[in-house]
Amino acid sequence: MKDIFNNHEIVFASTNDKENYMLSKEKKEGNLIKIAPRIYTTNPNDSAENIIRRNLFRILGFLFPNSILSHRSAFECRPTDSGDIFLTYKYSKNITLPGVKVHLIKGSGPIEGDYPFLDGMYVSGTARSYLENLQRSNGHSIISKTLQQNVIEEKLEIMLRTGGETALNKLRDEAKVIAPKLGMKAEYDKLNKLIGALLNTNSKDIITSPIVEARILGEPYDNNRLDLFLTLMKALNDKTFNDILEPNKSHTEFSNFAFFESYFSNYIEGTEFELDDAKQIVDSKTPLPARNADSHDILGTFDICSNKQEMEIIPSSFDDFIKILQRRHSIMLSARPNAHPGEFKTRNNRAGQTHFVEYTLVRGTLKKGFEVYGAVRHPFAKAIFMLFLISEVHPFEDGNGRISRIMMNSEMVHSEQAKIIIPTVFRPDYLGALRQISRYSNPEVLIKALMRVREFSANIQGTFNEMKDYIESCNGFKDDEDYILRF
Repeated sequence: MKDIFNNHEIVFASTNDKENYMLSKEKKEGNLIKIAPRIYTTNPNDSAENIIRRNLFRILGFLFPNSILSHRSAFECRPTDSGDIFLTYKYSKNITLPGVKVHLIKGSGPIEGDYPFLDGMYVSGTARSYLENLQRSNGHSIISKTLQQNVIEEKLEIMLRTGGETALNKLRDEAKVIAPKLGMKAEYDKLNKLIGALLNTNSKDIITSPIVEARILGEPYDNNRLDLFLTLMKALNDKTFNDILEPNKSHTEFSNFAFFESYFSNYIEGTEFELDDAKQIVDSKTPLPARNADSHDILGTFDICSNKQEMEIIPSSFDDFIKILQRRHSIMLSARPNAHPGEFKTRNNRAGQTHFVEYTLVRGTLKKGFEVYGAVRHPFAKAIFMLFLISEVHPFEDGNGRISRIMMNSEMVHSEQAKIIIPTVFRPDYLGALRQISRYSNPEVLIKALMRVREFSANIQGTFNEMKDYIESCNGFKDDEDYILRF
């Protein structure tokens, strides 16, 4: 049996008498199970639906040779959530298989630009796919064969962003050539208008996507990040946070705390100093000769964090937000001209496997994030949101982590709440929590982590030595995975 059917999970009926005889024999002996017309399986343990889904394209190639995976399925390359898949074929018909409904749409066979696919199938080429998805869908169908226009617009916007005007013009030229062959002149006219709107040569009234509209208006943004901001905002507003008032009231106490705030914020980013060396730099306002730029990083961060009047300032408008953000960044990295202090990045950046917002989308994404920030209620919640907004966008070439924590604590100072320190021992927890929301849309880990470190930070008070001793007692200075934050 295994030799005859080459260990395939599915077996097809044959026009060969000998093969059909063997197939019939194996079926009678229970080695084959019929799961659909002309389709059998050697797997008695799984459902017909799962087997069909696993082997779908082999099955479609067998049942409908030279068919074309078309319309929305050309983009999605899989059945919809409801199990629908669309093929262009020599006739129209709906065929139900276990777990899948195949919609055959009568249309032109493969043309130049279509891609050969599995088992004799094809996939609509790029230009053809766009034309097909701009067809009017049958209003009586439960599931549309086409993607919504705003989705098509957003795909075109991504093409413009990644390939420039050349990519859109190439698509338009290819579509113009094949449209007459497919009988899709009306669809070409619509595609031409959409591309013209994106390139600012035609009326923008045709655009339905807010993302594409934002690009046309000069403020494109990262929609995936906007989804993350909305997720975080909802999670924060669902919670009740208590007030923890600032315990360090005097100028000296506030300055002492600002030292540790600056020390740890730089240490997390790799600017590591012995505590005594960092204290000498701050007290003398003089950088260590061998580490001028690193010393200025400590000084720049401290200059902002220790200035209570500056830290009390929070943005009341988006323009205000940008000015505050860029001003503080320019102070913090004043000794690093190569990092372009106060200027947004002009190239993309990443950390490990995390790719941050594209540089062309920074301003628009910050604007959308700031709009969401306005809906966050409690000061501590606003602080968390501000931290994540800047960390996730990563608007600068360098210093993004430090400036995000400065902006976080500015929210706390403005509301007379206790500021937050991320000690060295808590670094893995903190960065892991940021990754949880960034990669998996899970805000709960970040919220819990910052709630914990907030309680720790609220107990850092008094003289310099009292603060230092308390942090040491909590393992705060430890840079070893064997230690955890205790307080």
